[in-house]
Amino acid sequence: MSAEAAATADTELTIDRTFDAPRALVFEAWTRQEHLDRWSCPTGFTMPLSEGDIRTGGWFRTCMRSPDGQDHWLSGKYREVTPPERIVFTHAWHDENDAPGHETVVTITFEETEDGKTRMAFHQAFFTSKASRDGHEGGWNESFGKLDALLATLA
Repeated sequence: MSAEAAATADTELTIDRTFDAPRALVFEAWTRQEHLDRWSCPTGFTMPLSEGDIRTGGWFRTCMRSPDGQDHWLSGKYREVTPPERIVFTHAWHDENDAPGHETVVTITFEETEDGKTRMAFHQAFFTSKASRDGHEGGWNESFGKLDALLATLA
């Protein structure tokens, strides 16, 4: 791998996951606020505030509270919401003055498998550092574990 390719790889996150649920249900879990609020933060975190308009051109603003009580604010805009195939949105953490910081773009595609499961391809780019990318990878994977558990109750 060239140095340039390695540097680019450090700024992108790709997670492929298969859920034992139909594509329409997985898409619904990403686009209905009552479902998102139940799974879309890492283990041990709570979500005291989550609001938005989940549609192409819509927006979101969320507060995740860590187990030690620290609030982490983030927001973004929905660039594309195409049921039940694809979601694209921006993602920016806020600083102590509530100003959005560096923005990444999240692209998620959903593909139904022959056995009725859903293959999700998740991509987030471009991070400012490998450490930031790695932190997001851990958080998203914990969240996707919670999504897996939620889907089992909805199916």
